[in-house]
Amino acid sequence: MPLSMSPAVRSVTVPGARLHCEVRGAGPLLLVIGSPMASADFAPLADALAGDHTVVTYDPRGHANSPIDDPNDDATADQRADDVVAILDDLGAESADVFGSSGGAVTGLALVVRHPGRVRTLVAHEPPLLELLPDAAQQRAATEDIIETFHAAGMHAAWFKFMVNAGFDMTTPADMPAEPPEPTEQDLREAARFFDHELRPTTRYVPDIDALKTNPSRVLIGIGADSGHLLTYRTSVALCDLLSCTPVEFPGDHGGFIGAPTEFADTLRTVLS
Repeated sequence: MPLSMSPAVRSVTVPGARLHCEVRGAGPLLLVIGSPMASADFAPLADALAGDHTVVTYDPRGHANSPIDDPNDDATADQRADDVVAILDDLGAESADVFGSSGGAVTGLALVVRHPGRVRTLVAHEPPLLELLPDAAQQRAATEDIIETFHAAGMHAAWFKFMVNAGFDMTTPADMPAEPPEPTEQDLREAARFFDHELRPTTRYVPDIDALKTNPSRVLIGIGADSGHLLTYRTSVALCDLLSCTPVEFPGDHGGFIGAPTEFADTLRTVLS
């Protein structure tokens, strides 16, 4: 396990928000992005990559340390792509490699389409593109039910329903407390941001397949070796079918970079090289 290193912190002002960014290491520029996952969630992976890459992570607008002017502003994939370009501009970088996880993978796809030439290689790891599935209407209904649950029963109930729909085993281990901890004000703000303003725009994003195929960027779709039971496995395979490409297998499941950051980093290095 690599030692955690103190990143250099940057603040990037964008229309309607201020983005907290963290920079580690030296070497080719690599952006590691999520949605709603923030810099802290990617710190172990960033540390594991920083020996031979300049790794940039950030907190998406409205999450963690990135304040937003209007909490009711929807977090669309295109807006998030523009935010990533603003980070590149702030760094004085014409282009970079990008690893995007989950909603961050959707951001990366929008980035490639919207800003041709700014991405060298995009690794889109399990993008939740529910509109690509044959049961898209059923998935839209499930999304609406999750959002309604957030308003009717609260954050924990909504996250539980979200995870079950995603395919995760939510059986409570015997040594885990039955009651989750009381959410903080920030927990509630970020949950409202995700369920009310991020979940629909992310899962309903439909990538421009022709633009992805003809783009100067190299686009790769990552799938976890243990993700076969997950909804994002299905969406990733559906995207690969449309792009006529073979998925790249990464260690673990949807969050493999959390459980095995060093092994995950090794795979990502190989893919990028």
